[in-house]
Formats: sequence, C-alpha cells, structure tokens
Amino acid sequence: MMRTYSGHSTARASNALYRTNLAKGQTGLSIAFDLPTQTGYDPDHLLARGEVGKVGVPVSHLGHMRSLLDSIPPGEMNTSMTINATAAWLLGLYVANAADQGVASKQLRGTTQNDIVKEYLSRGTYIFPPDPSKRL
Repeated sequence: MMRTYSGHSTARASNALYRTNLAKGQTGLSIAFDLPTQTGYDPDHLLARGEVGKVGVPVSHLGHMRSLLDSIPPGEMNTSMTINATAAWLLGLYVANAADQGVASKQLRGTTQNDIVKEYLSRGTYIFPPDPSKRL
C-alpha cells in the first residue's frame, strides 16, 4: 500500500491531485488537512483567516468531503486521516460520504489519528483538554 500525505488549497484541487496520484499507481490516500480543519474552525471564522487551504485541504462539511473524494470509490480505497482533535467529525463525514454512495462502513479501510497528548503538549492545537478528549 502506498499513500502520499497530501492535500492543498481546495477540496476540488486536492481531488484532482489524488486522482492523478492514483492513476500513477498510488494505492491509498493520506489526507493532509489545513490548520482550521485541524482545530475545528469554519473557514470563514476570524481565527482561520490566512490559514484556509495553506498547509492542507479545508474540509468543514459533507459537501467538502464529497468534492474531496469525488470519483474515488470509498469501498476500494485505504484512507489515512491524520487529523487528531477533529478526528471523530472527519471520520463521520468520511462515513457519511461513503453511505451516500451505497458503501457500508464495514467496507471502509484506513486509519484516523487522534493523538491528544501530542496535540495538548506539543502543538497546542487541541480542542478539549486531555480528560474530555479521552472520552471521545
């Protein structure tokens, strides 16, 4: 399995990159999300200004996830989402997108990362402190 960590500017632009990489032999996706997505901010929030699409792809709702994965069959893909604090939300969008295409969650393959210790102690990009985060 080969997954290149990538994502940039917009869901549509990232989708084009993913499809190009898959056509060249990549066998999975490793989605890089932008900082507002990583910290749970809407792209139009004041604190997101200047950061949207900068170091990854912005995804804040199901429409973005649909655009990001357009023409990429979810039941055939192995997808990694290194997202941490918003992992549950992004996984929910991923599963909802697959369900819209008739793909059951049992058919999905991949990983999510929710490293609350790293987010809290190292990056400062946590949404909840460690105890509530562990409950998620």
